[in-house]
Amino acid sequence: MSTVKENDVVKVHYTGKLSNGQVFDSSLEREPLQVELGKGQLIPGFEKGLIDMAVNEKKTITIDKQDAYGKVNESLFQMVKKEQLPSDLKPEVGMGLVGSSADGSQQQFRIAKIEDEHIIVDANHPLAGQDLTFELEVVDIL
Repeated sequence: MSTVKENDVVKVHYTGKLSNGQVFDSSLEREPLQVELGKGQLIPGFEKGLIDMAVNEKKTITIDKQDAYGKVNESLFQMVKKEQLPSDLKPEVGMGLVGSSADGSQQQFRIAKIEDEHIIVDANHPLAGQDLTFELEVVDIL
């Protein structure tokens, strides 16, 4: 029976959970994720968890934040004056924003804190700083 090896193309169903059990993503209600290993398309811990699995095999893995989205990087927090926000925007903690730089590139932020004259935005990945649990099932090795 063949098993998943580095650089294989695999189809996998997964359910991702936070340490408190809250589901943050799942493929169970849609097509399985198809991905080529070794191309940087997955967080490292997810990819490592698939290695040596066989078709139809199921397992649960826990991924340390270092092998997921890393630690929270404090340098990715910025202060933005409220007057710089669109006038019709009512900021709320957790709200997503998109900022544009002078070169036209865009970056996603979340509002981390609201103060009188400004907001604090966070450019870290929303799952940074968290250990993650995934229930995996290899559907096919292509």
